[in-house]
Amino acid sequence: MEPASCCHPATTGRFRRCVVTGAAGFIGSQLCQQLARLGWSVIGVDAFTDSYDPAEKRLRAAQLSQLAGVSLIQGDLVELDLMPIMDGVEVVFHLAGRAGVRASFSLEDRYIHDNVTATELVVSASRAAGVRRLVYASSSSVYGDGEAPFREDAHPAPISPYGRSKLEAERCCLAAATQGLETVALRYFTVYGPGQRPDMGLRIFAEAALRRQPITLLGDGSQRRDFTYVTDIVAATIAAADAPVSGIAINVGGGSSVSLLDVLDLLRSFTAHELDVNIEPFARGDVRVTAADLSRARSLLGFVAEVPLEVGFEREVAWVRDRLEATEARSA
Repeated sequence: MEPASCCHPATTGRFRRCVVTGAAGFIGSQLCQQLARLGWSVIGVDAFTDSYDPAEKRLRAAQLSQLAGVSLIQGDLVELDLMPIMDGVEVVFHLAGRAGVRASFSLEDRYIHDNVTATELVVSASRAAGVRRLVYASSSSVYGDGEAPFREDAHPAPISPYGRSKLEAERCCLAAATQGLETVALRYFTVYGPGQRPDMGLRIFAEAALRRQPITLLGDGSQRRDFTYVTDIVAATIAAADAPVSGIAINVGGGSSVSLLDVLDLLRSFTAHELDVNIEPFARGDVRVTAADLSRARSLLGFVAEVPLEVGFEREVAWVRDRLEATEARSA
């Protein structure tokens, strides 16, 4: 699809009203915080699903509820009456969805419900309510085992139900650009940082290392990932609210592809002790390499990743350490 040009107000500035779906999630909560700092009026929506421990989401929601300009609504996007929520809203940041590749093979119906059906309803309500723009959080999983670096004009070939659900939802969003709703789909590449989801590799590795427990490595460690720090993702997402195009997908990555063996080397240096690593077979649906071509992100969003992995991962390890120490202190 050819992108359409469009005009827009400046991203920074006060009195802009937006909806953030998935507001209590890892990325969504930090997006809400930054939007509030910039003076946006933020309506957050979250279903507090069981995709991982809802207690983590509720803690983030409690923190968001203390921020001026942020209000929260609990509910499933498929079941909520979305029209009143969208009333007077300029931008919808649609981050809600069920993440995770491995679980998608056994829970495909849930992925369709949370990723596809919910997105169709968000798009429909956004159009009906006169929302100017919808920014959709897509995924590098739409590329599957494509040729790296992944370019947005490459043919997507997801290899998991999760990837397929994200691609179907993305196509729904981009198609709406021909129906009066500006849309941009951001293909996020492996987002990490303090607060990362508990089912993601970097946090799992860090928690095991700090507890002096074995680390399970699925595959031989040669897999490479384009790790992207959460504040860089947030910056790109906000910039997409006013990107000068519509109906287009844009990669958002960290700018380098790093092997899991290199990640473990970093972890050794951060913990200052040897790691006990158990090697197991590659996981189903696990792609071997992800790497983002960031030409569009640079030209259309002015995006350049600021946080390299060695800095961002050390911050995450410090966050995990603080979290574990706090848990131990409460149980003492």
